[in-house]
Amino acid sequence: MIEKADQIFVLLGHWLVSFLPAALQQPALVLLAVVAIIVTFPALFAITVLLERKGLGRMQNRYGPNRVGPYGLFQPVADGIKSLTKEDIVPLSADAVVHFLAPVLLVVVVFMGYAVLPIGRNMTLVNLDAGILFFFAIGASSELSVFMAGWSSRNKYSLLGAMRAVAQMISYEVPLLMSSLAVVMITGSLNANRIVDAQNQYTYGLPHWYIFTPWGFAGFLLFAVAATAETNRSPFDLPEGESELVAGYFTEYSGFKFALFFLGEYVGMMGISGLGTTLFLGGYSAPLQVLGFVPSWAWFIGKIMLSMCVFIWVRGTLPRLRQDQLMNFAWKFVLPLSLLNLFVAAAWRFMGQGFLRWVVCSAVLLIAYVVMARVGMKREHFGPRSYRYAE
Repeated sequence: MIEKADQIFVLLGHWLVSFLPAALQQPALVLLAVVAIIVTFPALFAITVLLERKGLGRMQNRYGPNRVGPYGLFQPVADGIKSLTKEDIVPLSADAVVHFLAPVLLVVVVFMGYAVLPIGRNMTLVNLDAGILFFFAIGASSELSVFMAGWSSRNKYSLLGAMRAVAQMISYEVPLLMSSLAVVMITGSLNANRIVDAQNQYTYGLPHWYIFTPWGFAGFLLFAVAATAETNRSPFDLPEGESELVAGYFTEYSGFKFALFFLGEYVGMMGISGLGTTLFLGGYSAPLQVLGFVPSWAWFIGKIMLSMCVFIWVRGTLPRLRQDQLMNFAWKFVLPLSLLNLFVAAAWRFMGQGFLRWVVCSAVLLIAYVVMARVGMKREHFGPRSYRYAE
């Protein structure tokens, strides 16, 4: 019964295609999987947007959406209808073709990344040996769509927002790759399923997730910071800085095109959260061996939604950085630590079993963090914070 619950979608797909001729069954199975991805994650997007608006409302001592439906639960439906019916305005001087293709390309790219993510046991659309490499390669195309949006609008604010976004995404893509490379080194494979299988083991009921190692914990934190910047989320949302850029690279977008950018951002957040889950959090494996009866796909979706809650929490807590702070943080702090973490992961691999490697690897990372943080604070001349109150 547990096995059937875990494989319910796999069994359902095979049952549906069994009515077709044998030659069509495999293409139909792939098509069903694609449709399932296209339906599931936009649905999670609607839930996440509602959760974010409610959560931020509570953090800011207000209600959030509470008018449409009971407790405002139908607000995503109302927003979707509004986006579909709102007038699509294109600037007269804009490049209409590129202006139209930019949001479409973004959505296509972020959905293609899900093809190599193991959403559950036997639930990977394309089991590529170089799946992690494919994810990063296809994800880099999102920078092109952002630049297309800013350039095609013929708006200086949009172009400035696009240039900010491209500079930021390229800068943080490097440490994102470096932090992921440590996992690839330890596992010896770029296959996402093999990475999950390597972590899907238990000792005394506790999992062998990479986050529970010194290099894995440091790599996960670096990955999370870089992923936040890569998805233009607060406090790294400078490309969409309303106080300086109106709305950044999609200032000249309205209606359904704007909704596609909105959808692409959140689905991209879920995709990169799924990659982080695969690399550091055991993918679809349970956090305790006794919880193995819960379907694998439920664990994967649950970990993604927990990551989305962290994104929301960070957005409601931290202020936006300046552009110079953002770039300095990437090149002078996150990237050096990511490179050091590669050497720590190599030391962890070749030092063998024992308590010594825990001490050595933890000490190297902790000392490097403290030294770099203190040097950076001193160089920036950060003094003690003072508070002044209105009289």
